[in-house]
Amino acid sequence: MEPSTEYVAFEEKVKKTIYIDNLSPQVTKAVIENAINQFGNVKDVQFIPTYFASCGVCAALVEMESAKQAEEIICEMGDSPLMISGMPRPVRAQKARVEMFEDRPKKHQRTIVCRWMDPSQQNFELAKKIKDLTKKHAAEAQYIMKLQLEEEEKLHKQQSETLKTNYKKYELIDGAQADGNVQRLKAEYGLTLNDY
Repeated sequence: MEPSTEYVAFEEKVKKTIYIDNLSPQVTKAVIENAINQFGNVKDVQFIPTYFASCGVCAALVEMESAKQAEEIICEMGDSPLMISGMPRPVRAQKARVEMFEDRPKKHQRTIVCRWMDPSQQNFELAKKIKDLTKKHAAEAQYIMKLQLEEEEKLHKQQSETLKTNYKKYELIDGAQADGNVQRLKAEYGLTLNDY
């Protein structure tokens, strides 16, 4: 059974799309476009729900002009953090997958049927193991996301402290210049403008 023409076009779109997660909920479409446009031309940004993550993060599908651009961005973001609004953020990028798109067309015309399984059925134990494995995977994914959020919060605090320290230094220098202390010290030690 051959896939439909609509599905083939959709698969091409998937190849040009990257999945970015661990984004702050304050990030907007414009912020992502500005951050990613430094690597290539963004065609579209679509925010998607992250079911296994906490409510403090979100994810996005970013469609680029070509599959090559998408691959380059994934490599680039693997080497260095993405700069969003002048601050590095530890977001992750990977190739988008078909399952990530809620508006994906049907590949083939088929019907999926779900039904309850009786414990006496032959495959009941296998289905139960798959269900337990899915729960375990969800718990592991949530724990990993929690660790990454803690790391991001630590990075944010560190960057805030650095900015505050630099701001205090500039305030101190400006205050010293305004009070005339720099001129007095320069005269006292015999320094010229080129000496410092």
